Amino acid sequence: MIIKILFEDKNILVIDKPSGVVVHPDGKNKTKTISDWILLNYPTVKNVGEPFIIEREGGKKEKILRPGIVHRLDRETSGVLIIAKNQKTFLYLKEQFQSHKIKKIYRAFVYGYVSDPKASLATGKRGVIDVAIGRSQKDIRAYTAGRGAREPLRDAVTEYIILNKFTDTKKDEDKKKVEHQFSYIEAYPKTGRTHQIRVHMRYINHPVVSDPIYRGAKELELGMKRLALHAHSITFSLPSGELKTVVSPLPADFNKVIKTYIS
Repeated sequence: MIIKILFEDKNILVIDKPSGVVVHPDGKNKTKTISDWILLNYPTVKNVGEPFIIEREGGKKEKILRPGIVHRLDRETSGVLIIAKNQKTFLYLKEQFQSHKIKKIYRAFVYGYVSDPKASLATGKRGVIDVAIGRSQKDIRAYTAGRGAREPLRDAVTEYIILNKFTDTKKDEDKKKVEHQFSYIEAYPKTGRTHQIRVHMRYINHPVVSDPIYRGAKELELGMKRLALHAHSITFSLPSGELKTVVSPLPADFNKVIKTYIS
C-alpha cells in the first residue's frame, strides 16, 4: 500500500488517504487498512489511541487496535487523515475534535443545482444545514437526518458554499433536464457525525454523486465510480500551540471531472 505523507513531525503524522481503503479493521473484513500501514511503518504507535472491543459468537471478546487514529474517513472518501504518534498527542488532538476546534473542508460533486444560499450576517454566503442525525429505520448501514431518524438523535451542523453549477451535456435541450445538472460544493462540517455530509446533502435532496448508500435510484455519474467526496484540508493546533493547515490536493478523478465539465 502506497500512502502519501502530507505532514510529519515527532508527534503527528498527516496522510493522504486513498479512496477505497478502510481506516481501521471492523473485525469482519480482512482487507488491508490504514491501521495495517501504520503498524508496518510506525510500529511504536501500536498502543497509541483507543482500541475498541467487539464481541464474537460465544461471548469471546476481541480487541481491535486503532493505532494513533484520532478520527476516520469513510472507505470511499479520500483526503487528509491525522495520526497521533504518542498518547499525549492523541489526547490533545482528541480534545480539539471534541470541542470542535478543528476545522475541516471537504469538496464534493452533488446531483442537481443546489439553490444559492441566502446571505446573512451570521453565515455570510454559506448555506447551513442544522438537522440532527440518527440511525435509519430502514437500512442498518445508513443514517437519516430529521424525520424518520431513530433515537438517539445527535446534533449535526454542516455549512457549504457552491463553487460551480454545471451539466454533463453540450446539448442545450438537455441542459434544462435535472438528470444532467450537478453542483460542485465545498462543505464545512461543524460537528463530526458519521456520514454527516452525505446525510445532510441527501436531506436537501442533493446527494453526493455516486454515493453507494444515499443516492437512491440515481445512477453513477460524471465517471465517478466511487463516492465523490474528498477531505480537502484540515486545520488544527500542534502541541506547540502553532496553528497548522494541511491540504490534500484534489485526486485524479476529481480533476478529470473539473477538466471535462467545468474548466
